[in-house]
Amino acid sequence: MGRRLVVDRTVIAGRIVERLDAESGRMAAEFRQPGRVGSTWIDDLLPAELARDIYERFPATDQMMLKRSIKEHKLVAAQMDRYDPLLEEAVYAFQDPRVVARVGEITGLKALEPDTELYAGGISLMGKGGYLRPHLDNSHDGGQARYRVLNLLYYVTPDWRPAYGGSLQLWDEGPLTTPRTIPSLFNRLVLMVTNRTSWHSVNEIRHDGKRCCVSNYYFSTVSPEQQDYFHATSFRGEGPGLSDLVMQADNALRTTILKTLPGAYKNPHVYRKGETK
Repeated sequence: MGRRLVVDRTVIAGRIVERLDAESGRMAAEFRQPGRVGSTWIDDLLPAELARDIYERFPATDQMMLKRSIKEHKLVAAQMDRYDPLLEEAVYAFQDPRVVARVGEITGLKALEPDTELYAGGISLMGKGGYLRPHLDNSHDGGQARYRVLNLLYYVTPDWRPAYGGSLQLWDEGPLTTPRTIPSLFNRLVLMVTNRTSWHSVNEIRHDGKRCCVSNYYFSTVSPEQQDYFHATSFRGEGPGLSDLVMQADNALRTTILKTLPGAYKNPHVYRKGETK
């Protein structure tokens, strides 16, 4: 694939900051509402033409990693130098110090650090039948040194409708209840806290199109709950039954292994810079 000239990440970050500044008051109040998963969103994040260009430069599905099980069905990619350079610029624009600072002011989260290695970040794509079951993201980074405290999810599929599915669902009262839904509309950025109670999912896609997302995660040495905790990525079923019991057992086993044997598992979903040329 030829690597075309693109809009620089610094320019993209400047646009993001402008939009966050314009709605920071509303977003802060929304994110900090008690009794629910901390979250907020903003539409029209970037100029529509740029957002559409990001979408159009997503790679073909056979160039991404398929993750498919009872837990999830999606395609992901983090080795950004394999793809059109605009995608890398878009991903890393969210790691600009100005963006990180504004997001910290909105969320109130302390000592935020962007994820330069894209540990489980980068880009993702879901087609018809894609889903993510209710889950908690892993509590720490790969080295178990910092808490994973915030998800930044930027949706770029033009003309996406709530009826298509693929919406972010936030289970404010825990799994097996009723979720709150944030549709993954075009040019929308969602901020979502990650902690011990931030259960979230993506409902199944019922449309032949592709739901494309630019993902970033921020870490911090400061616990978002002011106390220590640790868990592996933990999935649950959307109702009681065998699959829910299996996933709970799997969660407990993987958390125990990771806690007692640090480094036993290395997530392959990272950006190893300089490895792809």
